[in-house]
Amino acid sequence: MRCKMPVSMSALSVLSFVLAAGLPGAAQAQDKASVGYIEIEGALHEQPSPLAWLMGSEGHTTVSAAVDAIDAVARSGKHRGLLIRLKDAQLSRANIDEIGAAMSRVRAAGKKVHLFSEGYSTAELMLGSYADAALAQPGTPVMFAGMHAEEMFLADTLAWAGVKADFVQVGDYKGASEQMVNSKPSPAWDQNINQLMDSIYGNMRQTIGKGRKLDDAKLDAAMKSLWLADAERAVTAGLIDAVVDFPEITDTLDKAYGAEVSFDDSLLKSGEAKLDTSNPFTMLSKLSQKPDTTPKRTTIAVLHLDGTIVDGESTAGGLMGGGGSVGSRSFRASIEELIEQSLIKGVVVRINSPGGSATASEVMWQGLRKLAAHKPVWVSIGDMAASGGYYAAVGGQRIYLNQSSIVGSIGVVGGRLGMEGLYKMLKVNVVDRSRGPNADMFRSTSPWTKDEVSLVRAKMSETYDQFTARVVAGRPGIDLTKTAEGRLFTGDKAIDLKMADKIGGLRDAIGDLAGDLQLDAYDVMHFPGPKSLPEVLEDTFSQFAQSPGVSMPGLSSSPVGQLDSTAQQIFGPAWSQVRQHIVGVMQLRKEPVLLMSPSFFIIR
Repeated sequence: MRCKMPVSMSALSVLSFVLAAGLPGAAQAQDKASVGYIEIEGALHEQPSPLAWLMGSEGHTTVSAAVDAIDAVARSGKHRGLLIRLKDAQLSRANIDEIGAAMSRVRAAGKKVHLFSEGYSTAELMLGSYADAALAQPGTPVMFAGMHAEEMFLADTLAWAGVKADFVQVGDYKGASEQMVNSKPSPAWDQNINQLMDSIYGNMRQTIGKGRKLDDAKLDAAMKSLWLADAERAVTAGLIDAVVDFPEITDTLDKAYGAEVSFDDSLLKSGEAKLDTSNPFTMLSKLSQKPDTTPKRTTIAVLHLDGTIVDGESTAGGLMGGGGSVGSRSFRASIEELIEQSLIKGVVVRINSPGGSATASEVMWQGLRKLAAHKPVWVSIGDMAASGGYYAAVGGQRIYLNQSSIVGSIGVVGGRLGMEGLYKMLKVNVVDRSRGPNADMFRSTSPWTKDEVSLVRAKMSETYDQFTARVVAGRPGIDLTKTAEGRLFTGDKAIDLKMADKIGGLRDAIGDLAGDLQLDAYDVMHFPGPKSLPEVLEDTFSQFAQSPGVSMPGLSSSPVGQLDSTAQQIFGPAWSQVRQHIVGVMQLRKEPVLLMSPSFFIIR
């Protein structure tokens, strides 16, 4: 009897190719069908782990690694298809666009793609629409009701607590201050968010409808019947192809391929750890080493701008990376490194950011323009390049983005929280002492006066004028009357508005840049580069020491790490957005003007 696919895969692997126990290896008979197997568990990362060179990449797989693995099947001369299994995957809309495009390339090469999942929500159904067949475990829950968004408006809460939010924004549609100063959305923000949701919803329906060959009427009927259903009903509605017990999936694929299937794990393996723990002296020597970040041949660099934009140094997101912020000083240091490396022939800046510090965004823009004077700088946008993120993006010469990417929010917001009412409620007597005409502008007590509001608005107007000037210079032909003042757009709309150049993911941007440079063979290196273990520990623990009240992903054994873990459980995938918003608001303690997009816009 043939061995079946294993029911349980390693929980440590986010993405791995698995060879079923006992299945034939490379020396298989010609009549067998070699099929690649990919497992996606949890969230995919934008950047490699800073310790991947030492600890390996087990449990930390990037979006680009997933796309490269799928493309390897498309190019392979021996593989007849691909099976992707989703295990509690947390895929963003941009992830789905890029992975789905890779799946389409496999099918365009004349090969089959099957998707298997033990749960189907909108994300899994969208990804399944790119496959030849979407398969589900018997009894799999299916939830496809549409799109739901929640915004939190805190004006009444703050007033109840005795806190006055003093905020000023330039751009009627900006919205970043609305959660603090309003009890409900303003008409401009309501219009902005509704058109954005219309675009996201329309793109979702188009993707599923086209992939599943369902017209609007059938799609509407499916959404009505599948708001809370099971896989069997989803098959009837045409959104899933078959119900298959995973241990028996080999038999199902045998029939699909008309041949005995064997699963191949040679396309992608997790980077193996290079730390030999058997010899303590060798281990200690290795732990103190600094990784080599020097290119060895012609290279295209991927420079990551991932997270909230802050002044100064970037903050670490824990030992496995991710979830931190991007500091202007650290970003500029990476740029100087790229300029000095002669083997780096071009740079793709990968942006996933809601913005942040206005001054840091300008410093980053200047750095990208300096880099562009030495070598081509193109931009790839993942989930979002809004406000300060888009400010940096226009520093590149060409912008790629996914259909579901969110861009724009060309506007400025600034303010502070006045705590006078809260102090009185708590019986705290605060005595102000100032020297200088505007020394108390950012006092924690009384609200701003009309004259002070005028001063802040004047400074913000200067920042806005500079922002729009950078956009006009970087995007010739753009019409600010249709794109500025805080408006947000999905990628497909951004192309028509000349805010970007082409729909495509990171793989497309790298490939097109290589073609433009006429490179036949090249390496791809990610920056900021890997770090030594002492550097990672120093970054992590210095952040803990400076901000004991800020959670730190990656340190789950500490109280703040446990708090972050708890918040992740409460908010789910939305916690990364909430955390970025908190980081942005915390910047108001030292900087009154921000280029920040609202991050409390959470879609379920």
